[in-house]
Amino acid sequence: MTGRNEAVPASPDRRGGIWGWVSRLIATRPRTVWAASLVILIGMGVGMTGFKADGVPTSDFVVGHSDARDGQAALAAHFPAGAGQPAVVIAPETKAADVTSLLKGESGVSSVRQSGTAVDGKVMLEVTLANAPESSEAEQTITTMRSDIAAKGWHGPDGQDADRQSAERQSAERQSAVLVGGPTAVALDTNETTIHDRNLIIPVVLGVIFVILVLLLRSIVAPLLLVGTVVVSFAASLGVSALAFNNVFQFPGADASVPLFGFVFLVALGIDYNIFLMSRVREESRKHGTREGILRGLRSTGGVITSAGVVLAATFAALGVLPVLFLAQISFIVAFGVLLDTILVRSLLVPALCYDLGDRIWWPIRLRRLAG
Repeated sequence: MTGRNEAVPASPDRRGGIWGWVSRLIATRPRTVWAASLVILIGMGVGMTGFKADGVPTSDFVVGHSDARDGQAALAAHFPAGAGQPAVVIAPETKAADVTSLLKGESGVSSVRQSGTAVDGKVMLEVTLANAPESSEAEQTITTMRSDIAAKGWHGPDGQDADRQSAERQSAERQSAVLVGGPTAVALDTNETTIHDRNLIIPVVLGVIFVILVLLLRSIVAPLLLVGTVVVSFAASLGVSALAFNNVFQFPGADASVPLFGFVFLVALGIDYNIFLMSRVREESRKHGTREGILRGLRSTGGVITSAGVVLAATFAALGVLPVLFLAQISFIVAFGVLLDTILVRSLLVPALCYDLGDRIWWPIRLRRLAG
């Protein structure tokens, strides 16, 4: 982005040491190196299908012993599991009896009672769920309740129908609508919104990063390669994390936002390290050609970038000592992902792929134009 005058510290080409050995390995067997690295990453990424990120109850936010969780278990032993945090249904007073009858027929509902008196023609019904608040079973009950209410035509206007209706009609329908809320409903809506945002944000972030890399490296192939390797690295990190969370740490699940935060950290850090490497490779390629430039760039940046990655991984790993589920999971995902990126992806996979492609990584710009 800074043109041909970007400053890169000059250093003698070190052909000895571990990075000299790695560069010779890549130069000798580039295709074997990147193929083996890719197989390892894909194998790790298979476990990603077992990553349970559909939300966890508030009672499971604390790792280890929790007096609050013990209290909830004691309550559930003598009363319906959802007695402590009932769902809340707001209904018009004229429909209260019908709504109560409908809700009592739900399989996941233990009891329904009116709380207080009517206010502005509305009544509040407390719905005690048979399952623990914010559990997947309780959320399924909330979903069923909302579906049955919608089937009765008691829900308010939404979407395109609301856009076509007059303000007066919308107001009248909202006044007659039956609304389902409460802690479990809030958790359900939050998880659904988070998943929607996650599916939207991840492609947008990758697209923005790709554009920045195109401007920086003045190539299309190299940015595609870098973005692709970072995505594979992230998938591998999630796969290993899923295996660890489910089989080693026995975590009950993960918040829906955990993959998104892990993605943001790992992609940002992984792309940073790849930019450091490829910027140096680009400079060396102007003088020595692409393949020699890749080896020189790796030898020049390998020690510094790997050291930075190890320090950063240790920093994130320190968060794992906190008894908070979200922080423990983020610390493991990021720490493992950073180590994986610095040791395998940036040290072997990216250089080997670039070496195998040769001058094609700079397409559509030719190497002689870089040297100009």
